[in-house]
Amino acid sequence: MPRSALLNVIVNAAMKAGRSLVRDFNEVEKLQVSLKGPGNFVSAADKRAEEIIQTELSKARPGYGFLLEEGGTVEGSDKTHRWIVDPLDGTTNFLHGIPLFGISVGLERNGEVVAGVIYNPVMDELYTAEKGTGAFLNDARIRVAARRDLRDAVITCGVPHMGRGNHDSFIRELAHIQVQTSGIRRTGAASIDMAWLAAGRFDGFWERNLKPWDMAAGLILIREAGGLVSDFDGRQRIFESGNIVAGNEAVHDALLRALKEAAKRTAPAG
Repeated sequence: MPRSALLNVIVNAAMKAGRSLVRDFNEVEKLQVSLKGPGNFVSAADKRAEEIIQTELSKARPGYGFLLEEGGTVEGSDKTHRWIVDPLDGTTNFLHGIPLFGISVGLERNGEVVAGVIYNPVMDELYTAEKGTGAFLNDARIRVAARRDLRDAVITCGVPHMGRGNHDSFIRELAHIQVQTSGIRRTGAASIDMAWLAAGRFDGFWERNLKPWDMAAGLILIREAGGLVSDFDGRQRIFESGNIVAGNEAVHDALLRALKEAAKRTAPAG
C-alpha cells in the first residue's frame, strides 16, 4: 500500500536519523573498553538524531510544534498539530551495544495521535501507521496476535531500574502475572515492545511511568493493528498517567484484571 505524503515525511526523517545512529552505534563497541566509557558519546548521538528529525520535520511542516525527549516543548504557529519525538528509545541498550532500540515519531492532531513511525535502524525494521489505514512493517500489513488466553501468551513489560518507579508494586505485578502466562519478556525499549506487539510477536504489554514520547507512535501502531491500549484504569488518560496496558481485546482485558488484583495484594512482609 503506498504511503501518504504525511507518512513519507515522517519516514524520511526517521530513516535519516537512523543512518546517523547506526554510524554512532558502530563506534560504541570501541568505546566500551575506555576508562571514560561511551556515556557522553551516546548522549551526543541522541541529540544529533533529535536535531536531524526536528530539522527534517520542520522543513516539511514548518508550523507544527514539537514535544521532544531532549529539547522539550517547542511551540508552533499551528496549535492543532504537534510532533512527539523520541530520537533514541533504548538508550541503555545502545550504550551497551545491544541492537534493540528505536526512533519513535508520532503526530498529534487536536490532542489525538493520528500517525506514527517506529524505526529500528540496526534491524532495518520500519513500522508505520496512520489513522484509518492500518499498520505496517516494511510495507507489509501487520495485526496483533489472536491468542486470547494468558496461558498461551508472551507478555512484555517495563522493569523499573535504579531510581525509577515503584519497585515493590512492580514485583507484585510481575509475581501475579508471570504465573498466568507462557512467558515474560523485556526488550529495554517501550517503542520496540509496542511495535512487536502490533506485529504479533508479543501478545500483551504493560509498563508504568512512561513519557508521551515513549508511547505516541506505539499507540497508533497497536490500534491500527487491531489492538486495544489504555491506562491501568481502562481509560484513555495514558499520557497523563504514564501507565499503559495493551494487547488484543481478550489479553488487554485479562492484563487489566491481573493488574487490579495485584494492586490489592499487600506488600510482602520483611
